[in-house]
Amino acid sequence: MKAVRIHTYGGPEVLTYEDAPRPVPAEGEVLIRVHASSVNLFDCAVRAGYLHQYFNYTFPLIIGTDVSGVVEEVGASVTNFLPGDSVYTRAGVFRDGGNAEYVVALASDIASKPQSIDHIHAAALPHVTLAAWYGLIDLANLSKGQTVLIHGAAGGVGHIAVQLAKLRGAKVIGTASANIDFLHELGVDEAIDYSKTAFEDITKDVDVVLDLIGEDTQQRSWKVLKPGGILVSTPTQPPSAEIATAHGVRSGHVDSIPQMGTALAEVANMVDAGQIKPHVSTILPISDVRKAHELIEGRHTRGKIVLQIV
Repeated sequence: MKAVRIHTYGGPEVLTYEDAPRPVPAEGEVLIRVHASSVNLFDCAVRAGYLHQYFNYTFPLIIGTDVSGVVEEVGASVTNFLPGDSVYTRAGVFRDGGNAEYVVALASDIASKPQSIDHIHAAALPHVTLAAWYGLIDLANLSKGQTVLIHGAAGGVGHIAVQLAKLRGAKVIGTASANIDFLHELGVDEAIDYSKTAFEDITKDVDVVLDLIGEDTQQRSWKVLKPGGILVSTPTQPPSAEIATAHGVRSGHVDSIPQMGTALAEVANMVDAGQIKPHVSTILPISDVRKAHELIEGRHTRGKIVLQIV
């Protein structure tokens, strides 16, 4: 099969579209013929080597977490999926991923693809929706009437997080620069152009901060939380528990996604009910994966960048 692999850590130039062995599903696994995958900042962090201390990757490594496709073959003991089923999942976090013509995944991590959208849009969902779900709902327990500040609200995780937060009945403040109009389309209650206004100058008493930027933005976010509030961040920018304690608040870190298949099945129902809508700004052939990484690392993407394989 064809796949995007890296043989060493580095910039987008280490991504190679080449021949690779087609995987074989083991017991409890499913082989998926991938129709579309997408690119996340997580994938860029893996490629650059930022996560090598968390994951025991070996080279050559197939990049990519998001998958939407059709079941090609099932391993022993798999009874909930059959060849021909349209499915989607978050694969490749601990091993070879989904920027390939075929990928294997645990049957327990797979869900039926939302019926109302195509593979391109389904591939935009798994990683970002699970991250937003785990951060806002499982960690922060965001509830009706609370206020959440989402940094990078126009991006992959951010644009889904806005929609989830609104569904929870929360007031949503979102930061962006070039995509302020998109934030209004998503339904944020207050959009802040961080290139013109320091968010901490006009924001206070926030219940939850979802930090998708890190670094200086994260450090400036502690002061906008109300006592007992929580700052939640992504795997590449874990917040300091010590700093949180000093500010009288809590910290959370999106470092795992339990019960993935169950969560994705619920997400599919929400998509089909019109409650969540993935936004795909760019569709590229998988052979243009380097361009996709360059675009997402520019930090000004709107929604998701998807790689078309079929």
